[in-house]
Amino acid sequence: MLKVAILGFWHVHATGYAEMIRDHPGTELVAVWDPDAQRGVEAAERWGVPFSPDLDMVLAGDVDAVVVTTATVGHADVMVRAAAAGKHVFAEKLLGVDLDEVDTIVGAARDAGVALTVALPRLHEHYTLTVDRLLRSGQYGDLTYARIRLAHDGSIKDWLPKRFYDAEEAVGGAFTDLGCHSVYLLDHFFGRLPVAVSAVYGQMTGRGVDDNSVVTFRYDDGAIGVAETGFVTPGYSPFTIELHWNGASLFYGYSGDGFQLWEDGLPADLEAAERDGATPFELWVEHTATGTVDEANLSAARNLTELVSMANASAATGIAVSRAHE
Repeated sequence: MLKVAILGFWHVHATGYAEMIRDHPGTELVAVWDPDAQRGVEAAERWGVPFSPDLDMVLAGDVDAVVVTTATVGHADVMVRAAAAGKHVFAEKLLGVDLDEVDTIVGAARDAGVALTVALPRLHEHYTLTVDRLLRSGQYGDLTYARIRLAHDGSIKDWLPKRFYDAEEAVGGAFTDLGCHSVYLLDHFFGRLPVAVSAVYGQMTGRGVDDNSVVTFRYDDGAIGVAETGFVTPGYSPFTIELHWNGASLFYGYSGDGFQLWEDGLPADLEAAERDGATPFELWVEHTATGTVDEANLSAARNLTELVSMANASAATGIAVSRAHE
């Protein structure tokens, strides 16, 4: 049984991770720490576990692993300390505020020999598995255009915590938070980083961060990726994927939870995956048991931080940001 502590209930997904720990047969929630004592005490009482105001005390205790859902700006400090204490780490995205922090966190986990996994859940959903099969087949030629939209009404319905609008703590607004999912999916589908990123951010509700965002990614062969997100989309706002190859077009989410495939202008049959894959949390638990490293996950997490950082820089300057070659 993997004994897990949750470090920080800053993020709205922390409750969901507590449920995952409770429901997984191989994990047990044993402790809570939060730099905000009131928030930490409330979470600990809800889940019936001890709260400690001292992070070092938690890391020195009978804990095998941690789930980190602090503010993004605190990730590097918390995760490096957890890894140094020999604790496996499951991390909410973004992994770090910039590439230097990401590399520091990953390096600390490698040096300590602990499993580090970042929550990128939509990579394992059935729709991604379906797209993956088409991409691997190569039957439609090159991917020329991809557009992904994911938005909700968190700002206009006012259900997001105020801390999500703290540009320093959250390292941005809607795009940094919700737009992340579109970004890592585009990165996954294209299989390479773009040469330039252009972003347009809007503030509809005057909270100081973007709540309406469109970002484009330009690739070396002329292909284009588009990520759309926002906190100001009321009512019905389906998650949608639109992909175009040289020889086909694929649409997901425009008519319920289903696909439409078109080949040369005509509808075509598509065998879609019926089930989701294992969740990142489930895969992380496996890695803690086998001593393995999810290199694909860490690479995707690094790319995500780089691309979001480029988008934020483009939005701030109003110009496209070219990617620096390593």
